[in-house]
Amino acid sequence: MTFRAIIAPSNKDGADDLAHALIGLGWEVYATGGTHRFLTGAGVDAKHIEDLTGFPEILDGRVKTLHPRVHGGILAKREEPDHIAQMEEHGIGTIDLIAVNLYPFAETVSKPDVTLMDALEQIDIGGPTMVRAAAKNFPAVIVMIDPADYAPVLEMLRAGVVPVAERRRLARKAFEHVSAYDTIIANYLARDLGAAGMDDEAAALPAERVLPLQAIQSLRYGENPHQPGALYRINDPSRPSQGIPSARQIHGREMSFNNILDADAAWNVVCDFPDAPTVAIIKHGNPCGLATAPELATAFSRALAGDPVSAFGGIIAANRRMDKATAEAINEAFYEIVIAPSYDDDALSVLTQKRNLRLLEMSDTSAAGPSLDIRTVRGGFLVQAADMGEMGDWQTVTERAPTEAELADLRFAWKAARHVKSNAIVIVKNGALLGMGAGQPNRLISVELALKLAGDEAQGGVVASDAFFPFADGLEMGLNGGVTAAVQPGGSVRDDEVIAAANNAGAAMVFTGVRHFRH
Repeated sequence: MTFRAIIAPSNKDGADDLAHALIGLGWEVYATGGTHRFLTGAGVDAKHIEDLTGFPEILDGRVKTLHPRVHGGILAKREEPDHIAQMEEHGIGTIDLIAVNLYPFAETVSKPDVTLMDALEQIDIGGPTMVRAAAKNFPAVIVMIDPADYAPVLEMLRAGVVPVAERRRLARKAFEHVSAYDTIIANYLARDLGAAGMDDEAAALPAERVLPLQAIQSLRYGENPHQPGALYRINDPSRPSQGIPSARQIHGREMSFNNILDADAAWNVVCDFPDAPTVAIIKHGNPCGLATAPELATAFSRALAGDPVSAFGGIIAANRRMDKATAEAINEAFYEIVIAPSYDDDALSVLTQKRNLRLLEMSDTSAAGPSLDIRTVRGGFLVQAADMGEMGDWQTVTERAPTEAELADLRFAWKAARHVKSNAIVIVKNGALLGMGAGQPNRLISVELALKLAGDEAQGGVVASDAFFPFADGLEMGLNGGVTAAVQPGGSVRDDEVIAAANNAGAAMVFTGVRHFRH
């Protein structure tokens, strides 16, 4: 019995060694145009795919493997008499191994000057068709899309058998590869649908959606030690790499599941304040410290002052290059992670004194942009556009308008509030978070917690609420605690009562018309 293989990978790493080894085992090896030239150039006695099909490659190579002698040989059931008879009638031999990976579509569309026609030319048709056919018939056909699998499979062939379990693993890997490839193409084609006349919602939230997830890190465990965990990156080359999955870890021990969640929260906060040096300190997904200042070290000290107890063991993110002065201040206490766009050499020499402190280097903060917010529910997913960039249509609703200083703090507080879990209340003064209440079942408790953390510093500060005050009591509690201005979405049936409470206290209040719930 003659065994036949088709080797036609876009990534030709190891393809010559694979072909040499198969021929040495007595196999016939066929290859398509570019791969055939590569193999013969490497001294491999490979046959051209035309020798198998009896038909030339046509349409600039668009059609070369779409032929019954290829797909009949792949898909035939070896134990089915009718299949065997038909193959004999048409002179079709079995194809027993496929080594194929696909045209570099992702690499092509990641280039800034790529045209639509360039992209379309890199949509592979014959490759996915062969891969899917071989994976469908995996008990009879070995399918390999990853050069890392070549050597292990060759060892099994030399031993005489590739077990069904291994063939099944390779088939699963093949379908995942093709699925991810198709999804990247679909995402690319959806990218400009808005410009083509389709509304943004229809483009971002289609009737069917698949995410091309690429595993980039195995984790020791998930949120708790009994839960396995891993980090995946969304492989969308048509958009710039963003966020913690694209960070470069330059020091410290391995990141954990919870570290990644908190690091993501920290980085998202500081990216929201591009106009000034900003530092955020995160604990359990919430900013317990946040401040802007002319100098990064000052921003850190002011962020730390907001809640130094909670800051211990937290995650620090900065939106400017980490300098020595800030690093020295950070080194005075224990923190899990420091995140910055880059680091001075002097800062690194300070921070690396702590062996386990994780240091993450990010891309430019300007790379942060709108993305999908995806959350799991049992049996499904919730998908929405991320809450980014929307400040709302601000309207002063009180007799007194905010002063210039109050307005600056209100804008700071409003940005901060969307990074705090609902019901969110934040108290801010002079560009620093003084206190916050997060994740409480009612807004009054959140106000109470924020005032307790702010203490006497709340005098002259401002308050932001992620959703409207349903009654006047929450705002009144803040006013009695010393705040002089408030920002909230508005929209309560008792807005008039809340506005009257602010007017009675001589406070200023702004409605935004936008809510920032974060569950």
